[in-house]
Amino acid sequence: MPPKRARNLTGDSFFAWDGDVLVVNILGKPSASKDAIGKPFGKQLKVSVTAKPLNGKATDHMVRFLAPLFGVSVSAIEVVFGQENVNKQLRIKAPARLPPVFTSMADQAPLFPPDDSSQ
Repeated sequence: MPPKRARNLTGDSFFAWDGDVLVVNILGKPSASKDAIGKPFGKQLKVSVTAKPLNGKATDHMVRFLAPLFGVSVSAIEVVFGQENVNKQLRIKAPARLPPVFTSMADQAPLFPPDDSSQ
């Protein structure tokens, strides 16, 4: 049985690092007029998608929308919880880049994981 992950890893921010994995709390908005990353809302990041909320299809669409924005493949994004809910947590394995909303939040959490090569 795989080890359980803490659901509140992000603390007071909408994102945190777990090694080279970016953990992001999402507040999804399905059936939107366009796919877009919005602003942080409390401890979540608003993400709108055009897909309808039917059997997790909006979440699947959201993952496909977000993957190129983080420079990763769709398979590098895991939905930890919220597949069929507006409240979600995603784990993004080794993102190559970060959308601008993450840079504006740099004072809350490091943008990239610490470099362990200096030890």
